[in-house]
Amino acid sequence: TRHPLQPPYPHPYRFLLNEPHKCRDRTPFLVLLVVTEPGDTVGRNVIRQTWGNESSVPGVSILRLFLVGVHPVFGPALRSVLEEESLLHHDIIQQDFFDTYNNLTLKTLMGMEWVSKHCPNASYVMKADRDVFLNLGYLVRRFLTKPKKNFMTGYVYRNTGPLRSKAYKWYVPREIYPNNTYPPYCGGPGYVLSADLAPKIYGVAQILPVINMEDSFVGICLHALGVGVTGSPWGVFNMYRIEYEKCRFSRLVMVHHFQPQELLKIWPHFQEAKVMCHR
Repeated sequence: TRHPLQPPYPHPYRFLLNEPHKCRDRTPFLVLLVVTEPGDTVGRNVIRQTWGNESSVPGVSILRLFLVGVHPVFGPALRSVLEEESLLHHDIIQQDFFDTYNNLTLKTLMGMEWVSKHCPNASYVMKADRDVFLNLGYLVRRFLTKPKKNFMTGYVYRNTGPLRSKAYKWYVPREIYPNNTYPPYCGGPGYVLSADLAPKIYGVAQILPVINMEDSFVGICLHALGVGVTGSPWGVFNMYRIEYEKCRFSRLVMVHHFQPQELLKIWPHFQEAKVMCHR
């Protein structure tokens, strides 16, 4: 029997919104998968205008997709809103699982499934949360210059284990994951992988017991595949907020805990960094 916190998987989830032809006429260098909640129309619009803009890195083909599930309460009410947004922007994919914190793993697996089935020739995939500042130009220039295989990087956690107290949002009971430590994994707010890993992660997830910690589970999948994570230079992927400073941010890939409204304020100023700050 499945523990209530354990995401139901494998399961024949259906795509309610899909963009299966996105890669028919193009081969993106980077597929950007952004995790958002169904009702977060405003957040998605800000991301489209800022770091999620597909033209943000000159000469680099970026494909942006937002990953959503079904709102546990307002699913039917949000249906037409999401359909309208989808018709306008063609960048939302949705499956019929409930959009809850414990189902975040299902969102990432939906993204991996989509890349596997609809965009297998992409070079890289980046998964990002909606509450981050992202500098894709620096990511591409600094880390993705050569084609790579079996590659994943981000903020790497090593020798960490499940939190066993129910007081935590990140509670994982022994029935779901019995081991005391997780294999090394990249922190969930933002990590990047070579696209060849997407079908491998999606495939191995069909036979592993899924856990409710999305980033840890991706690490478990890599461990099962015999693939290691690649460490990144200290401070390039920031799990904690640091205050905005134009030239400092020009040498970072990600900073966590930036809300969309803050991004709107700093993004025009940050664009000057390309000219002003020494690379």
